[in-house]
Amino acid sequence: MLKRTAVMLVALCALCGSARAGITIVFATDATWPPMEFVNADGQIAGYSVDFMRAAGREAGFTPVFRNVAWEEIFAGLAAGRYDAVCSSVSITGERKKEMDFSEPYFTVHQALVVPKKSHVHDLADLGGRKVGAQAGTTGYSVIRAAEGVIARPYEKIGLAMEDLNMGRIDAVVCDDPVAANYALFKYRDTLKVATLLRTGKAERYGVVVRKGNSRVLDLLNRGIAAVRARGIDRELEKKWIGR
Repeated sequence: MLKRTAVMLVALCALCGSARAGITIVFATDATWPPMEFVNADGQIAGYSVDFMRAAGREAGFTPVFRNVAWEEIFAGLAAGRYDAVCSSVSITGERKKEMDFSEPYFTVHQALVVPKKSHVHDLADLGGRKVGAQAGTTGYSVIRAAEGVIARPYEKIGLAMEDLNMGRIDAVVCDDPVAANYALFKYRDTLKVATLLRTGKAERYGVVVRKGNSRVLDLLNRGIAAVRARGIDRELEKKWIGR
């Protein structure tokens, strides 16, 4: 009897493990924020967030699948049930938490100011009466809208804002610091620079977004995020993608 019970328990555990491994979570991401989420040279969605969720999936027993969705449509698609979660450099804010549930944080950022290399601008306070761009609907855009005297210019994509800055059509761009550094150090390394990290009062933390009350997906995400952080995998990914 004891032997039979032991065999049954082993079989049950194996079934539970295979059931967990068979869970797929479909993530939407606006893959225009290198090095966090972007489309690589092979046409695949890549970046820190993608690798983090793959690691979280291995730890918690789910398979992540990523879909590239425009930022302006991403939360409506979640509400409509077109995917399970949004993993797209979404800062956790009180306003957003009224409408959606967030996972535990998986990354911390600050808002950064990007300017031409020859510019003498050191802060937003130096940009009164001048045009500053940011991606619409982001915390960066909220920062420039609140800045006194600044002419805020919204963009559909952060890359379009950086292009206009490089061409001299605007005077600065505000966005999350890993993205700012990526554009300034790589694509526009000869023409742009990060002037400063803005003093917005506190750092921002990224979380994965799910529909209100979706505890099944949220529990899996939180389990995976906790395991990735506990094992130091997040620090390895920071070195790989961000160099810190």
